[in-house]
Amino acid sequence: MLVPKDFEPPVLEKEDYRARKLRARDAHLDYIAVVSSIDIIHKTRGGKWPTPELTLEDDLIDLSWHQREFEFKTSFAYTVMNKEETECLGCIYFYPPRASMSDAASKDDTDVSISWWVTQKAYDQGFYERLSKDIKEWVEKEWPFKKVFWANKYLPIEF
Repeated sequence: MLVPKDFEPPVLEKEDYRARKLRARDAHLDYIAVVSSIDIIHKTRGGKWPTPELTLEDDLIDLSWHQREFEFKTSFAYTVMNKEETECLGCIYFYPPRASMSDAASKDDTDVSISWWVTQKAYDQGFYERLSKDIKEWVEKEWPFKKVFWANKYLPIEF
């Protein structure tokens, strides 16, 4: 487990958006968000995912796996939705430290690796920087982690 057994993962709630557990039934809105934002996800989060070949079925499988890991408390994937739950604005991921982490952090001295992305539309509206600040405050106030590895390639604020 990534957190103590009795820890209940919190929701990040703001006046115009909510970050909550990502579920398989979010696949349609998640897929639209991901495929419309491949370049900005690569620019901000880094990595090779997603690829243009991603299918809705692939996304459904990924989301199902994320949902199960959340339930087992081995990792946490959050969808970031507008208040009406009609648009996915991005996602937040809490993963165990990995041997593949950069030289800046080792898995031995880090509690968690956190990354996130927002859609191109949300990024263009300045939401990436705002979400970054909100995530940092949320983790400091409501999560049990002492040392976080902020895994995004582009960090718009100081972590």
